[in-house]
Amino acid sequence: MQLGRVWVWVVVVLLVATAELSAAKRGKGRGKKARKFGNRGITKNFKTEASRAYYNHNGGAKITVWSHFESEYVLGRKIVFMCKAEGEPRPVITWFKDGIELYSHTFFQVHEWQEGKAIKSKMEIDPATQMDAGYYECQADNKYAVDVKGFSADYSIEFV
Repeated sequence: MQLGRVWVWVVVVLLVATAELSAAKRGKGRGKKARKFGNRGITKNFKTEASRAYYNHNGGAKITVWSHFESEYVLGRKIVFMCKAEGEPRPVITWFKDGIELYSHTFFQVHEWQEGKAIKSKMEIDPATQMDAGYYECQADNKYAVDVKGFSADYSIEFV
């Protein structure tokens, strides 16, 4: 009788482990910090002092001002994200949605202007649709560093 109970527990444990493994493969159970596109930074372990000095350069690109992490927009209205980056040489700012680089078109525009050694970039989508929901990133880079900030956007429906 005792051996039968052991086999039941073995089967239960295997079923639970299989369910957890398949959920992990589908991406279930992960928090926001385990995003597919987040934290593209450079590791802190350096092989040589020369590489440490290169990547810790004072002129490395650094995003200093950015939009809120989570944003909810109303369908048909405008979505706006901001990024300001500093560095020497002046960084280049690139926008991404769900890991894919964005390019300007009729409903999506990027405006940039310089302020000394800094550059400001404003990304606008007008009018916003359901397809605009996703994970956006602002990436600033120059020859010394890359800095990335991410924004999550989801829509709501406004009733009049």
